[in-house]
Amino acid sequence: MQSSLQKIDTFLQKHHVLTLATTNGGELSACNLFYVFDAQKVSFVVASSDETTHINHILQNKKVAGTVVLETKTVGKIEGVQFRGEFLPLDDGELKKLYFKSFPYALAMNPKLWQIKIDYFKLTDNTLGFGKKLIWTNFSL
Repeated sequence: MQSSLQKIDTFLQKHHVLTLATTNGGELSACNLFYVFDAQKVSFVVASSDETTHINHILQNKKVAGTVVLETKTVGKIEGVQFRGEFLPLDDGELKKLYFKSFPYALAMNPKLWQIKIDYFKLTDNTLGFGKKLIWTNFSL
C-alpha cells in the first residue's frame, strides 16, 4: 500500500461518519452516513435506504464526493479527507462482513449496503505541518 494511502487509512480507521455529496444534474444533496473503510479494496461501505434523496441521485449519477473530518478548533490538529468515487450496490461478501463487524446492531435492521469505490483522496493533516496535503489517485477504475 502506498505511503499516502496508509496515512489516509490510519485517519479513516479512527472515524466512522462521512459526509456524502450527490447530484442528479439539477439538484444537490448532502448527507451523513456511518461507514467502514477497507484499504485493500479502497472502498467505503455504507448503509442507506432506496427512498433517500442521495440514493435517487445515485441511480442517475453514480459519481459522488465527500469528506471525513476531525472536528477541532486547534489549527495544529486539523485533519480531514476529501474523496471522490463511484457509489455502487454492494455485492462483496467480505465487505458486508466488515460492515456488520463494526456495526453489529445494524443486522437487526437488515439494511441495504452500498460500496463507494474511491478514485481520489486528499488528506489535509496539519499535524505533519501547516496545510500539509497528501494526494492519492486511482483513475484506472
